[in-house]
Amino acid sequence: MLFTALLLVLLPSPSHYLIRMKTLEDYLTGQVLLIDKPLNWTSFQVVNKLRWEIRQAFNIKKIKVGHAGTLDPLATGLLVICTGKMTKQIDTFQGQIKEYTGTFVLGSTTPSYDLETEINETFETEHITTNLIHDATAQFIGDIQQFPPVFSALKKDGKRLYEFARAGEHVDIPARTVNISVFEITKIDGLHIDFRVVCSKGTYIRSLANDFGRALQSGAHLSALRRTKIGDFNVSKATSVENFIADLKNPKQL
Repeated sequence: MLFTALLLVLLPSPSHYLIRMKTLEDYLTGQVLLIDKPLNWTSFQVVNKLRWEIRQAFNIKKIKVGHAGTLDPLATGLLVICTGKMTKQIDTFQGQIKEYTGTFVLGSTTPSYDLETEINETFETEHITTNLIHDATAQFIGDIQQFPPVFSALKKDGKRLYEFARAGEHVDIPARTVNISVFEITKIDGLHIDFRVVCSKGTYIRSLANDFGRALQSGAHLSALRRTKIGDFNVSKATSVENFIADLKNPKQL
């Protein structure tokens, strides 16, 4: 007898959702799960946790589970998780346009461009005005050249870049072309700048923070980040890891 579980299931249009009971066959055939990644979790930890819980719920040894786009541990928001045969669509989901909201802090930088590492340099900010902040966004619209952070999971010579960084080893990282279609400032509170960005695959918001600080002839680092959209998928339709597990263990008959 198959166990059943409750989850969000995509209808033909990603903008519509149906809540209904799911079977093991549904998971194996393939599902797309929208998960709101919690702070301090890696994307792999989310995938690993969901895979383990599904295996336990259905008493199976293995099932394919993967995510369509990594989020840093210090970021929250939308993770598109695929199960079963839907994992073949991961590359398609990864290539879709993404939206982020977050906060830059002006006047200081960190080696990781976010709060993973301590502040390593401070800069003058007295010259920075509201107009200057808004005007500086224009230089980042369209196709731009961006250097990925050295504290990242990208590989060079078979090693993750963060392995070089943590070992104090210098490594040359080539710039790559990314596209930013929207970069708007949504709030200015002293040195804390809230923003919304719509961008292509491969864009690092941490690098954008660092480059934005330089554009202001100062410095900046990322203090908060949330992914709100991937293509037509919206974090407002996502569920937490805890709620997914609770529904998996205690399915409700609808």
